[in-house]
Amino acid sequence: MRAFRAVAAVLLGAVVLAGCGPSSSGGGSDDAPPKGSASTTASASAGASTGPTASQSPGQSPGASAVPDPGETLVRVTRSGGFAGETHTLVVKGDGSWSRLDAQAKPEGTGKLSEQELAALRTALREADFARQPRIATGGPKIYDGFFYAFVHGGYEVAGEQGSLSPALVKVADALPPFTQG
Repeated sequence: MRAFRAVAAVLLGAVVLAGCGPSSSGGGSDDAPPKGSASTTASASAGASTGPTASQSPGQSPGASAVPDPGETLVRVTRSGGFAGETHTLVVKGDGSWSRLDAQAKPEGTGKLSEQELAALRTALREADFARQPRIATGGPKIYDGFFYAFVHGGYEVAGEQGSLSPALVKVADALPPFTQG
């Protein structure tokens, strides 16, 4: 049952990513899909590539991430499970604005991080070095009724149960806005 929930959370994250692409067709190259599009999301979710992505400039190391434009997604995190078995997704843009989505990807809250909160999140994301994180975090203590997290940042997707997340990923989770309303 837990394996089913974990797979369902990752698939839900992929569906949310595919449905939250850019709303206009302008601004991108005709050769490459826009960042966050279904095709780039599908390859990230399917594990087709763990190398640099379109968000990285040529010559940039895979662990480094470019600062996204204010309207582009900085990080997307889906958290599922817990005592109530709920699923929520946070999408934080480059300018610090964020949206919270429910299990059906319907908006349930928005806000904006302060400059200090955004700087702390950017630092945590940089220090987490997503390119070097295992795609599925394992080995931690079992936390019954714990959460399962799926992080997407800089073209990389990293997931794991609450007790298996690296300290760097815990720092990222702690820097995020709340997953539920007050």
